Amino acid sequence: MSSNKIALVTGAGSGIGRAAALALQAAGYAVVLAGRRAAELDATAALATPTGGPTLAVPTDVGQPDSVKALFARTKETFGRLDVLFNNAGIGAPGVPMDELTFEQWSNVVAVNLTGSFLCAQEAMRMMKHQTPQGGRIINNGSISATTPRPNSAPYTATKHAITGLTKSICLDGRAFDITCSQIDIGNAATDLTKRMAAGIIQADGSLKPEPRMDLKHVADAVLYMANLPLEANVMFMTVMATKMPFAGRG
Repeated sequence: MSSNKIALVTGAGSGIGRAAALALQAAGYAVVLAGRRAAELDATAALATPTGGPTLAVPTDVGQPDSVKALFARTKETFGRLDVLFNNAGIGAPGVPMDELTFEQWSNVVAVNLTGSFLCAQEAMRMMKHQTPQGGRIINNGSISATTPRPNSAPYTATKHAITGLTKSICLDGRAFDITCSQIDIGNAATDLTKRMAAGIIQADGSLKPEPRMDLKHVADAVLYMANLPLEANVMFMTVMATKMPFAGRG
């Protein structure tokens, strides 16, 4: 992949976002690293492959329209276009019964997972419509929990379920402008956030059981595969998961 391709990754300061950003950068993409924590974005940039594409760290709160606008303005100013957006930033709420959640806990998840993905997709589409050559690809990070939820995960499950609707809408609304959308649904990638799974995580029957995880490289490779597809082809939905995790028939 030539270095004239530009990618933007949200949540690039850790986990899946960092791994995907580094895979894109190593493949020659110029990569804009977005996330709330400047120090973690700089740490991602420090791991970049010397022979890969350039990186640009832009501290961003995806739930804030002005912050998102500034991110995409900086991207356009620096690189002139955008070929790939990986809408990866996401958070969860405390794993408590739904009736115990506060409005603020619900709203925080909606702001990042759903509104943030919409705002970034909106700005990406505005750029992609008007650049030459026209078009680009948006990759949304969904979740297998969207259709097969875990206990006590209503905000996360609801927002990730909504991402599927956003993915389909982008595919439809972007069609005339060579803008397409892919979604990757990930199950048990080995990140800091999933370390607790090795010790035991609550199951649908209320029991605690350890769950297997998979190497983060498989997720990064899948994102890179989607990004590298020509715009005439699309993988609209892909599930990448630890083979032996409880999903098919969960609970």
